[in-house]
Amino acid sequence: MSGAWPAEPPTTRFGLGDDVPVFWVTYADAEAHCAALTARARGDGTLPDGWVFRVPTEAQWEYACRAGSTAATAFGPVLTNADANMVGAAGEGTGPPAVGRSAPVGRYRANAWGLYDMHGNVFEWCRDWYHARLPGGDDPDLSATRGVPNRDGTYSRVRRGGAWNDEYWYCRSAARLRYEPERSSDHIGFRVALVTADA
Repeated sequence: MSGAWPAEPPTTRFGLGDDVPVFWVTYADAEAHCAALTARARGDGTLPDGWVFRVPTEAQWEYACRAGSTAATAFGPVLTNADANMVGAAGEGTGPPAVGRSAPVGRYRANAWGLYDMHGNVFEWCRDWYHARLPGGDDPDLSATRGVPNRDGTYSRVRRGGAWNDEYWYCRSAARLRYEPERSSDHIGFRVALVTADA
């Protein structure tokens, strides 16, 4: 696959370089980036009225990840290390070995809609508060409830997609985990979605 490794990854808060997904970002960092991107695009006239850049909701994220597939992943019932940057692939022994860090975008194949790294590489923040079960009929992100509290009384946002240090199970299209929005990690980043302002 395309995408060369950075020769010596720079030590930065946000990642390994321009070709690698950003990480070490809190949920607020992700939202702030989207707001700044929206303001810049509005300022230079490239963003039409009524549109904004945002962190996607869970529903938007999963729709984009599946790219029309109803299987466990965008590539079928299993993933291999040729499909995604992860450890312990369901198709163990196929593809290159796990690399132990985030990889440049484009190193693994894109889904049917041309989106890279929806499975593995880095987890991605979603706008929704974490609910153990999704409440039907309401978008959890816009509901009054913040979802299921953590043991310490705080609340978590949803993260999707799995990461370079996760096994196949966490990289499936439907897999969802919680994470406190104030925290950051070397395996959690975000994806920007262009949506209507009321979405």
